[in-house]
Amino acid sequence: MDTMEYKTHLTVFTLFCVLSICWCAPQRFCQPGEDSSGRCNNGPDEEKPAVCSEINLGYCNDLDYSRTIFPNILGQQSRHEVESGAEYLLLSVIHGLLNGECSPDIRLLGCSVLAPRCQDLPSPAPVKSCRSACEAVKKGCGHAFEGIDMAWPYFLDCDRFFAGEQEGCHDPLAPLRARHEVAFSNLSPDEPSTIIQFTYHSNAQMYSVLKRTAAKCSHISRTYSIGRSTEGKDLLAIEFTDNPGGHELLEPEIKLVGNMHGNEVLGRQLLLYLAQYLCSEYLLGNQRIQTLVNTTRIHILASMNPDGYELAAAEGHEFNGWTVGRTNAQNLDLNRNFPDLTSILYRNRRMKRFRTDHIPIPDSYWFGKVASETYAVMKWIRSVPFVQSASLHGGELVISYPFDFSRHLHEERMFSPTPDEQAFKQLARTYADSHASMADNNTERCGASFIRSGGIINGALWYSFPGGMSDFNYLHTNCLEITVELGCDKFPSEEELYPEWLRNKEALLSFMESVHRGIKGVVKDEEGYGIKGASISVRGIRKDVTTAEEGDYWRLMNSGTHIITASAKGYSRVSKRIYLPAHMEKAGRVNFVLKKVPVQPVGPDYHMFLSSSLDTYDRFDPYNHFQSYSRSEPGEPREPREPREPGMGGEPGMGGEGQEKPWWWNYFTQAGVSAPTWLLRNF
Repeated sequence: MDTMEYKTHLTVFTLFCVLSICWCAPQRFCQPGEDSSGRCNNGPDEEKPAVCSEINLGYCNDLDYSRTIFPNILGQQSRHEVESGAEYLLLSVIHGLLNGECSPDIRLLGCSVLAPRCQDLPSPAPVKSCRSACEAVKKGCGHAFEGIDMAWPYFLDCDRFFAGEQEGCHDPLAPLRARHEVAFSNLSPDEPSTIIQFTYHSNAQMYSVLKRTAAKCSHISRTYSIGRSTEGKDLLAIEFTDNPGGHELLEPEIKLVGNMHGNEVLGRQLLLYLAQYLCSEYLLGNQRIQTLVNTTRIHILASMNPDGYELAAAEGHEFNGWTVGRTNAQNLDLNRNFPDLTSILYRNRRMKRFRTDHIPIPDSYWFGKVASETYAVMKWIRSVPFVQSASLHGGELVISYPFDFSRHLHEERMFSPTPDEQAFKQLARTYADSHASMADNNTERCGASFIRSGGIINGALWYSFPGGMSDFNYLHTNCLEITVELGCDKFPSEEELYPEWLRNKEALLSFMESVHRGIKGVVKDEEGYGIKGASISVRGIRKDVTTAEEGDYWRLMNSGTHIITASAKGYSRVSKRIYLPAHMEKAGRVNFVLKKVPVQPVGPDYHMFLSSSLDTYDRFDPYNHFQSYSRSEPGEPREPREPREPGMGGEPGMGGEGQEKPWWWNYFTQAGVSAPTWLLRNF
């Protein structure tokens, strides 16, 4: 038994001993229908007149008032009845159940219902707490209850037991907020305004941080699942934008992906810190963060490989090897598991009319081992018009960019540029130059030397491999993705997490801001409707981008004079000459209006090329190998659920016959209180 498990068992045992003494009162009889609500507050005693009395409840003695009234808002007649109820028991153990989350907010709110403030004049009466306070707590803490398969407590029903401000109410959380404001005001200007806990997070803690952050900033953020890992863990993403949940016309979309290799954990932690930072700084009025969030849609997938992370974390920092936890639960390296479109490009690039962009996935790919994590990410990037991306890794200190697969089969280290070589170099330079030490020539490297290149390198020139995520992004979509190697130590100690955040924070922000360069615009027809799938080409760059659903597009480009052409099947071609200055604060706007024209026949060689292949871009998972993963589209949230305890038969939280209760159920049954079925989510 490890230390954490021993502490957990000791805590439960101690609680059981205490509760066996404190909650040994006999069961009270319930009126018909009250047993389902968990409220058994009537007995043979006659009701006593309401009077104000001193609060004498151990877990509620820190309220900002000292006198309460019985019967209380729930109808409980005395302090003894309150202490004997499941409601008070829940408040006494809520800190342990939720691992300290939402403490003491939940307890103070619940105490304001069980022991409401007493108003003496004109006659003794309870004062309800404010509904707005309840709604704020539920909004910020609802996810914590969901995380342990517990329903929101009935006695915290905001519409039933709380009052609006216009009715006269009491805010039990006002003193707590005041203390927080004082704490923030006492921070020196040199201290960070956003408070982040720089520790490692388990998968459950990661989900909690992301959901709590989204709840705190619900007007600019939300969480959603892109799929499941091999072992069924949620691949939970969080987005930041001024209109979360949908694409906005001409607003560029970027993604940051961490922990693709489960044992490369620093990127995972940095992205969790980044999510908290974006939320808090936005609320604190940081103009730079507000501008970034209001003009960009940012998607963060902190962990692409939660299964591998668990293996790596089980060994810990001191004993973790170079490869333990690198692969997923199927022993697949996710960065070798994507379709090898680079080889297809190399084979066909000299063929007339062969497109070097939006290359379809060959049917043969689906007959191999396709990881569920890979499938989820492919479906994700096909459904969102990402412009640029970064994948955070570990093991070196360098930025690499496509192509990652050598253009010569037998050359493992061969410079293999994409048509967008200059744009990729600029992206890589943006991160490396903003990093505290990545471009520093004096920085010690992990085995390779990138001094001459300033901390960036073409991937295939470093070392070649097929099936990489960055190559797939570039050849299958509009997205330009770089790989960020954060340092030599794949699993640094916790003491290094804060210094690493300081080294990378500015680089992460600068990288996200760099999406606002180049050009953007809308391609429309003569009637003003956007044209989906129109191609935007740049003379001299054999790689087009295509327009999104409403006809908008983004094209990352460096400064200079360029010839831009917009075209679409059944429409005329329109070209424009543009000039991009060296320093631009935002992307240039270049719109196009295309006229409808008769579709011209193409040459026989083009038909021969099409007839020789059954592949089309829209042909995704044609044999339904991953049908179970397609039931939920990207953007539809699904709750993360930890593996079931051994011996548990039914779905956790189910209250039907023959189905096991959740783990926390014993807290109540062993204490001898009325069964709180109102805490079962599916009762």
